[in-house]
Amino acid sequence: MGAFGVLFQFIGGLGMFLYGMNAMADGLQKSAGSRMQQLLGVFTSNKLLGIILGAGITALIQSSSATTVMVVGFVNAGVMTLSQAVGIIMGANIGTTVTSWIVSMNEWGEMLKPEYFAPLLVGIGEAVNIFSKDSRKRQVGEILVGFGFLFMGLELMSMSIRPYRDAPVFAQAFALMGRNPLLGILAGAAVTAVIQSSSASIGILQTLATNGMVNWQAAVFITLGQNIGTCVTALLSCVGAHRMAKRAAVIHLLFNCIGAMVFGIIMAAVFVFWPSFALSPISSVEISVFHTIFNLANTIVLYPFTGVMVKLSYRFVKNSKNRKAGTVNVENEMERHLDSRILENPSFAIEHAENEVVRMGETALMNLNIAGEAILENNPHEAEEVRKNEEAINRMEKMLTSYLVKISNLSLNEEQRLLVKNLFYTISDLERVGDHCDHLAQLAENKIKHKAQFSYEADQDLREMIKASQAALDHAIKARESRDLYEVRQVVQSEEQADTLAEDLRERHVDRLAQNLCTTENGMVFLDAVSNLEQISDHALNIAGYVRDEI
Repeated sequence: MGAFGVLFQFIGGLGMFLYGMNAMADGLQKSAGSRMQQLLGVFTSNKLLGIILGAGITALIQSSSATTVMVVGFVNAGVMTLSQAVGIIMGANIGTTVTSWIVSMNEWGEMLKPEYFAPLLVGIGEAVNIFSKDSRKRQVGEILVGFGFLFMGLELMSMSIRPYRDAPVFAQAFALMGRNPLLGILAGAAVTAVIQSSSASIGILQTLATNGMVNWQAAVFITLGQNIGTCVTALLSCVGAHRMAKRAAVIHLLFNCIGAMVFGIIMAAVFVFWPSFALSPISSVEISVFHTIFNLANTIVLYPFTGVMVKLSYRFVKNSKNRKAGTVNVENEMERHLDSRILENPSFAIEHAENEVVRMGETALMNLNIAGEAILENNPHEAEEVRKNEEAINRMEKMLTSYLVKISNLSLNEEQRLLVKNLFYTISDLERVGDHCDHLAQLAENKIKHKAQFSYEADQDLREMIKASQAALDHAIKARESRDLYEVRQVVQSEEQADTLAEDLRERHVDRLAQNLCTTENGMVFLDAVSNLEQISDHALNIAGYVRDEI
């Protein structure tokens, strides 16, 4: 096989390895489902639990870079403090060692070699995907296919470089990196930065080690560099982000750089006093052992100094001296919370989107309250405020729709797809609620323009109708937030009350017209207001219906 053939085979093997790693991660994320959402509450506990959680999430999504980018997104969205982020970042470094142990399985025993079981796993997994209608079983099939492709990719890479295991160029290159720790660290960091995955770069190193092409000295320094290179992804993701997000990325860099420096000095001393060990070949399993020990020890040593790293991050990323005071509106908060970095994990992204849909609902309810006051009190200022809020609600709908479209293109299980679909429907209903509030504001302006006043009876009837619509929408938002069947029942009850009340109010209004207690012009405003309020309660019932389907 020529040089190009070897190169193509190696690239193909790397592609299969990366595909397998991503497919396995997607299947694991789908299987985790809502359980991943429940783990979000752990963020607010303590750093030790954060470390465990960070390790668990990284083991699932097979990427410490993705976990750290997600943490940067959480900090940018304001749902996690820097102190809480430190624990997750430390745990991510531990979790990424899982991939290296998976890669080294081919050295555990003859039956664990890729050529024995990887094709079988792909065959079984794909058969499950094709013939099974059960979404849970299909997720297991995805995991098996990913697992199989991961090992087949490793085997293909190994086969491509096997004929060159005794080539002097490799021995000289690794000897040079072994003698020059800085060069080894830079090489590891550069490769990891380019392929944006420390798991993949360590997998490549382990493939070379399996063929006896890497010595201990070179492997140690390259591995340390790989841990630094994985920080590049988070640093790139925080460009244009809030200062707190940049500080989270800096903490990740500090953590790995300090660890690499300390371990680099210690291992350099060991190799000076034990040269035969330094030049001895290292196996794939031994790389996994070192990688795990490094990350565990680094976490244990630096855990007491998390506060110091937070303070250092403030030194590197300083506050703006020209910050102007101002009111942060709901739209700005929503834009900040819908951070694209959180899309690294679909479960968390869905939870954030759901929270922002509730925020939109609360804005719509507030607007209904203001619109009610505007039409009852003939208040032009409140009518204008309703108009401004309606414009904000429309912009919220666009932001949420765009974010949900991105989520819908991620790897989701059936439960998550249903929730995303219902969130699409919910924001549409809330936007329509905003439109009806705008209509109420127009009716209020019409009353003001003609200096019209409702009769006492009409005023009291309309107040009762407004309360019924407010109750329906309030319970619908609470149902969306808590997924509580009690709140769903309250919406149904309030909506039925609003429908009955609307019918009664129309009859009473006809009686007032017959008795000349109300003018025709006032009557049209009254009937239009009742109609808009009734439709608001209908949209509230729709929202409750979506929640009921999920329970």
